[in-house]
Amino acid sequence: MSGLVLWFRRLPLRSRLALLVATAVAVAVAMAAAVCWFVVRDTLVSSLDDALNENRVRDSWVRDMIDENGQCRRTIVDAPNLLEQIVQVVDQSGGSCAVLGKQDLALKDVDTEVALREKPQAFHNTTASDGTEYRVLTYPLQGSALAVSVARPLSEVDDTLDNLALLLTAVGGIGILGAGAAGLWVARTGLRPVDRLTEAVEHVARTEDLDLRIPVDGDDEIARLSASFNSMTASLASSRDLQQQLIADAGHELRTPLTSLRTNIELLARSEDTGRAIPPDDRRALLASVKAQMTELAALIGDLQELSRPDAAHGGAKVQVIALHDIVEVALERARLRGPELTFTADLAPWYVRAEPAPLERAVVNILDNAVKFGPPGSTIEVALKEGELTVRDHGPGIPAEELPHVFDRFWRSPSARSLPGSGLGLSIVARTVGQSGGEASLSAADGGGTVASVRLPGASTPPPGMLG
Repeated sequence: MSGLVLWFRRLPLRSRLALLVATAVAVAVAMAAAVCWFVVRDTLVSSLDDALNENRVRDSWVRDMIDENGQCRRTIVDAPNLLEQIVQVVDQSGGSCAVLGKQDLALKDVDTEVALREKPQAFHNTTASDGTEYRVLTYPLQGSALAVSVARPLSEVDDTLDNLALLLTAVGGIGILGAGAAGLWVARTGLRPVDRLTEAVEHVARTEDLDLRIPVDGDDEIARLSASFNSMTASLASSRDLQQQLIADAGHELRTPLTSLRTNIELLARSEDTGRAIPPDDRRALLASVKAQMTELAALIGDLQELSRPDAAHGGAKVQVIALHDIVEVALERARLRGPELTFTADLAPWYVRAEPAPLERAVVNILDNAVKFGPPGSTIEVALKEGELTVRDHGPGIPAEELPHVFDRFWRSPSARSLPGSGLGLSIVARTVGQSGGEASLSAADGGGTVASVRLPGASTPPPGMLG
């Protein structure tokens, strides 16, 4: 059995489908043929029983064939017998004699029971002395203690059933062969879209051509599979383009601090090689510039690492219920250190969310850093947290309406802000982190000038016990 299963699994899918279809049709045909054969047999036997019952031998004729002791006057009647009937008399002691026909019938207990009047009549099968099978009707002979068995050969039924079996076998065989051919045709036709899909996958694997699309016809499972493949290749192509764009943008952004670092270091090295000392003020400025460029490089690399993390790395066991208002308080302390010339106001209502603490804190810090960067000295930065919406409003120059759709793009920086420090990745990290926590982030122009950054996060159902007062 295991060898048959292994052989079946090694067959091509088309052959397996055709074989399964042929097998299913064969089983259905066999069951239908068997049911048909048994129904026809029962019908023919019932018809034979009706014929035996309707053509009973006359009682007077049977009495003429027996003497006053119940014995047959003539044991064999050699007379024309077109129906090849056998008529046999049965007594209550189990004796019998034939009054019509050339064969004797083997008695059954039911024949004696009819003679004893224990049963009104009985139909059964028996064999004659030459081995021929007969259908028998035994009924009581009126006015005597005898019973009469009238029998006709079962060949009337068997010949028809044999012919029917041959016909059913021939028709079933033709049907199975036709089903196998139809199954193979259906398999080839049905799997043709799968063949196209396989060829497309092999082409993509061989050439890495993600622009290939499969035509989608209809709305069946194959069409859905083709549409899913097209969607997958489109997503892969988009991901590849974004990856290439990220690499190009990262290389462009890294080039500026690296060039500045190299220039400053070359100046310091040339001073050491030539023995010409750089004035102390200039040397301090060079070292400060090197330190600033190193800090900018470290921040850029950290932002790139954050953006390169797969989405799965942000879920799972690290997600927990945290107090968003506490996260904002910590971020505000850091923002006050970076903008000592600014005034911060905070109105924070308690709000609990399900998120990773570290990425969420970094996102809030990025929003506040953005406000500190653009807030003019002496201005106020207003921070509020109400019903799950965090808003940070600055009084800076604001963002032109045509630039708002691009503020969350990677490495995008407003033309007016390109001279300011930053990698252009801060708001991208905000959008990514907030989106992974089930929220959304947006920037809009504030009434009276400046910008309002908004973060909306869904609340956790129940805060942890340790956070309750």
